[in-house]
Amino acid sequence: MSNTSQQYDAIIAICRDLYSKKMKDYGSAWRILRLPSLTDQIFIKAQRIRSLQENEVRKVDEGEASEFIGIINYSIMALIQLDKGVADQPDLDVEEAVKLYDEKVQLTKDLMEAKNHDYGEAWRDMRVSSLTDLILQKILRVKQIEDNKGKTLVSEGIDANYQDMINYSVFALILLGNNK
Repeated sequence: MSNTSQQYDAIIAICRDLYSKKMKDYGSAWRILRLPSLTDQIFIKAQRIRSLQENEVRKVDEGEASEFIGIINYSIMALIQLDKGVADQPDLDVEEAVKLYDEKVQLTKDLMEAKNHDYGEAWRDMRVSSLTDLILQKILRVKQIEDNKGKTLVSEGIDANYQDMINYSVFALILLGNNK
């Protein structure tokens, strides 16, 4: 599993670099977004990936990889929002925002390593399209939980679903890299 850990870190380094650069460009304007807005951003990215996988013609010259990176970063923002709540104004500097990003990544990677151990890296034999479908399913679950005002009876909470979307996206990016 050390190879998976290294591949995971390499993917996250790309995502973190983009997040950090966007924080420098835009500040933490995303802090005003409510969770359903972040969920909808993730939904748009996942729908675009599915469309790219199903359609032969592309009108925008960006592939699946950039959308999976977007899912990772928006999901991390959502995890931060879950903890900090929504702000009325941007309230994080770059250093604090990156520190929070790293904390959420570490928790999510720890979850991945535990599940990966138990499942024996089954994701390596999956298709990227199946990972896309699982992400869409998680988004629909999150939307339902949001509609239920965050309450679940027997299911995982919103945070676990965002973490799964991050991990599925990392797996997809690893698989896409291996298919080149």
